[in-house]
Amino acid sequence: MVIYFGKCSLMLLLAFLMVFNSYANPQYNPLIVSKVISVYDGDTFRVNIDSLPPIIGQNIAIRVNGIDTPEIRGKCKKEKELAINARDFVRNLLLKAKVIKLTNIARGKYFRIVANVLIDGDSLEKQVLNKKLAYVYDGGKKLGWCN
Repeated sequence: MVIYFGKCSLMLLLAFLMVFNSYANPQYNPLIVSKVISVYDGDTFRVNIDSLPPIIGQNIAIRVNGIDTPEIRGKCKKEKELAINARDFVRNLLLKAKVIKLTNIARGKYFRIVANVLIDGDSLEKQVLNKKLAYVYDGGKKLGWCN
């Protein structure tokens, strides 16, 4: 199967990959979040990063590295309730933050941006784990929340 991209689309995609790859280089870490746009759940949110070109720095999804939180569209009532608690906890931390830094930035398995998140110097991952709203996750098989 061959997928055809127009010349402009292909050039734009290549430019995006080259620019983001240069920002993913450790010499450009950390990136500072300019604005939190939305929080989907305890480990996924969208932000603006004004230091990046708008095509890659505006309304960009961030997946928190190293943790997994319950899913909003979970498999049971308990998981959905925990997911709302995790989302609200993370939203509150992000919206009250003075400085949000993204470090160890990489592409995840679904081409998402994956990063460690520091909120006013404190690890978001550790805060969510300490509240028992997440478990440590390395990208492998996920544990369930319904047991």
